[in-house]
Amino acid sequence: MADNNPFQLLGSRRFLPFFCTQFLGAFNDNVFKNALIVMIAFRLAASEANFLINLAAGLFILPFFLFSATAGQIADKTDKSILIRRIKLAEIAIGVFGAFALFSGNNYLCLAILFLLGVQSSFFGPVKYAILPQHLRKTELVSGNALVEMGTFVSILLGTIVGGLLAGRTGEGESGILWISGIVVTVATVGYLAARAIPQAIAPAPDLKINYNPVSQTRRILKEAAKTPSVFYAIIGISWFWLLGAAYLTQIPSLTKNVLGGSESLVTLLLCCFTIGVAIGSILCGRLSRGRVELGLVPIGAAGLTVAGVLLGSVTGNFSPSTEMTVATFWSTDGALSILVNLTLIGIFGGFYIVPLYSMMQARSAPEIRARIIAVNNVLNALFMVVAAIMGIVFLNILGATIPQFFLIIALMNAAVAVFVFTKVPEFTMRLLIWLLSHTMYRVKHEGLEQVPEEGPAIIACNHVSYVDALLLAGAVHRPIRFIMYKPIYEIPVLHFIFKTSRAIPICSKQKDPEGYARAFEAIEQGLKDGDLLCIFPEGQLTQDGELQPFKAGIEKILQRNPVPVIPMALQGLWGSFFSHKDGHAFSTWPKRFWSSVKVVAGPPLAAAAVKAEVLQEKVLALRGQQR
Repeated sequence: MADNNPFQLLGSRRFLPFFCTQFLGAFNDNVFKNALIVMIAFRLAASEANFLINLAAGLFILPFFLFSATAGQIADKTDKSILIRRIKLAEIAIGVFGAFALFSGNNYLCLAILFLLGVQSSFFGPVKYAILPQHLRKTELVSGNALVEMGTFVSILLGTIVGGLLAGRTGEGESGILWISGIVVTVATVGYLAARAIPQAIAPAPDLKINYNPVSQTRRILKEAAKTPSVFYAIIGISWFWLLGAAYLTQIPSLTKNVLGGSESLVTLLLCCFTIGVAIGSILCGRLSRGRVELGLVPIGAAGLTVAGVLLGSVTGNFSPSTEMTVATFWSTDGALSILVNLTLIGIFGGFYIVPLYSMMQARSAPEIRARIIAVNNVLNALFMVVAAIMGIVFLNILGATIPQFFLIIALMNAAVAVFVFTKVPEFTMRLLIWLLSHTMYRVKHEGLEQVPEEGPAIIACNHVSYVDALLLAGAVHRPIRFIMYKPIYEIPVLHFIFKTSRAIPICSKQKDPEGYARAFEAIEQGLKDGDLLCIFPEGQLTQDGELQPFKAGIEKILQRNPVPVIPMALQGLWGSFFSHKDGHAFSTWPKRFWSSVKVVAGPPLAAAAVKAEVLQEKVLALRGQQR
């Protein structure tokens, strides 16, 4: 349903009540937190205000260290829909006490309420992301995460603005406090009512024995996550993004006042650019992913974050503000538009970066420990945000760097972190190459791909037209595919990296390499036992004339050992393209065309007993038709 348009999910009861619940919760947290910070800043002397503001930031983040590990265990042990309702009831109670604290004027009591909001958020965090894979189909997971990220950042921005505006009215009497209290309690109540409509989400580990020691529990789950490198490094990548975001957002007020010479209204404008950018990037990521966890967008996001960050640092470093910089005068100043554009681009590329990582972490975590994995991710997110604050102090206060220089430093650090993560998980680079190929030289359309089972062992049998057939199929089919391919093609430079990363199985004739032939069949058998989706090109080699070559009997031998469904599939439009053998070898003659419109067509699965090489060839030929 939501493969191409993420917003369609908002019409589903499986998603809309949850979306409203998390949106309202994030809004409420930021209304109270920002209102409190603004009131402290304007009511007290600068020295006391700075101390309480920093204390407030620390108190809100402290619960994520103390309670996330326990929260993740409770989320795995409990029906998540019931748990969310309990958390929202707690939010109502906290809101009522918060109103009392505001009217009392006791700053330390208000800080205690802020701590309780942090506790409530730390318990909601693991449920927030762990419930999505239970309620959404695999093809909807990226769209769901895109909407959640968009909603989170928009709600944070709105809460920050509303909290600041209402706090400004507290000096005129009690009307501002009354408004803040009323909004916090009302929004919490509406959030609870929305939570009541969330469908049941059965506990994956109801017999789990809870370990209340946050240190040992966090260490244990990190070890579990490390067993799946893609999940572990997704956590590292997500945490790095939160460090990067915290580093930018923390410095925006100082950047506005001390570098741009602007006022509070300009701070709001810059925050809006970043937040709107994340919202746009998240939704674009959902649309470009076409219902799959498209890891190829993560390197694009990482590269964009670095380039936009370097440009932002360069432009702000050369900015010359006028004596009185209002929003109007800022617009008319050289470099202003570039600052706004680059800040927006940081948000957009951040959306490209973060949405696939969250989706991969959810999809590849074992269901029985998924909430605990997300809880550990939340702990590391909080830790990295603290590191961002420490980095700001070190570079700006100790080493004497300017804010533009600090932006340049963290942008370059982002490039280093990206290289590290992509080296550890080459799948990111592989998916990028596939994504670029299928969105540049080839315009790929699909038909019948719903025939491919979402899980369980199966074999795709397809015609073989060009050197990039495997890449195009990997980019079209939602599930990861392991290709059984002719060994000389497997060993082609660059393509070899991609095929090895995707765990392709090289094979050649029994006469040429008897041992390699036997190893290939052992790998095929083990892959099917593990539930993998395999793909074979039964012709055994690329076509030399564009027509189907006789299918070899190897597919029958595979099915004798492992009787699994076979999905006939055909590639249309590749003959005559850059990597085909039309008019000579693909790499020895100039191709007839560089750009190609390609179609991937799948037919109904065939039972293993009905598959013969000749029958399968007829099925694939019928799917291909006259379009070579």
